[in-house]
Amino acid sequence: MKWLYNKNKLFAVALAVALAAAVGIPAGAFGQSASVAPEADQSLRAMCDFMAGLEQFSVQTDNTLEVVLHSGQKIQFDNPADLSVKRPNRFRAERRGDLVDQTFYYEGKMLTLFMKNENLYAAAAAPPTIEEAIDFARESLDLFAPGGDLVYKNSYDILMEDVVSGFYVGLSVVGGVKCHHLAYRGNETDWQIWIEAGDKPLPKKFIITSKWMTGAPQFAIHVRSWDLDPKFDDATFQFTPPDKAQETDFILSDDRSVYGRQTKGEQP
Repeated sequence: MKWLYNKNKLFAVALAVALAAAVGIPAGAFGQSASVAPEADQSLRAMCDFMAGLEQFSVQTDNTLEVVLHSGQKIQFDNPADLSVKRPNRFRAERRGDLVDQTFYYEGKMLTLFMKNENLYAAAAAPPTIEEAIDFARESLDLFAPGGDLVYKNSYDILMEDVVSGFYVGLSVVGGVKCHHLAYRGNETDWQIWIEAGDKPLPKKFIITSKWMTGAPQFAIHVRSWDLDPKFDDATFQFTPPDKAQETDFILSDDRSVYGRQTKGEQP
C-alpha cells in the first residue's frame, strides 16, 4: 500500500508554523533588514526572548488555510492545532480538521507521526534535543513539525531571516486582550503578528500572506489559550500504538515536498 501526501508551498509553510504556531512561524520565510521600525523590533524581540525563557508550555490554536482554485475562487480549511513543549527534549504537536488528523510525538529518542484516520504510524530515531529533532524531521524526513520554530532559542533570527521591512501598526484587541500589532514584508511572504501587551508578550494572532502564489492565499492562526504551567507526565510525549495500528516507514519522494508512507510488509 502506498500513501502520498502532497503539500503545496503555502501548506508547507503553514505546517512549519502550525501551532504554537499559534504564533505560526515558518522557517526560512522571513529575514533581517535595517528598515524595520524600532517599535516593531522591540516588541518582536520581547516576544522571542520571553518564549525562549519558557521551560515548558502548551498552546491551543485555531488555524485557517486558504487554497486558490484554478478558477481563482478561494476555499478555506480549518485546522485546530495544539502544542505541548517541555525543554530540552519533550515535544507533542497535534493537527486536526479538514485536511489532516495527525499527532507528532518526541520524547528525547524517537520521533513518531501518528495518522489517526488511517490508524497508521511511522517512527524514527531522533537526536537528543527538541531543536535537533525538529531540524532532523525537516531535513531528513521532509516533515514540518507544527509550531517547531517557537521552540528555538534563536526564534528571532529565524523570523527575521528574509524580512525586508517592518513597522508597528498600533495597539489592537484580540480575543479581549490588548496587543501590539506588527506588520512585516519579506521577499516571499508578508506577515502580521499580534503580541500581547504587558509582562507576558505571547503571540495571540498570526497571518501569513503568500506573494508567490496566484490569488495571494493566507494562513491565519488565532490562539485560543496559553498554559505556561502545564502538568505533563511521560504519557504526554510517549506514543503508545492504539489497537490494530499499523507501523509504516517514512519515505521521501524525489526532490519535491512530498511525504510518503508504505505499510510495512506490503508491496508497493
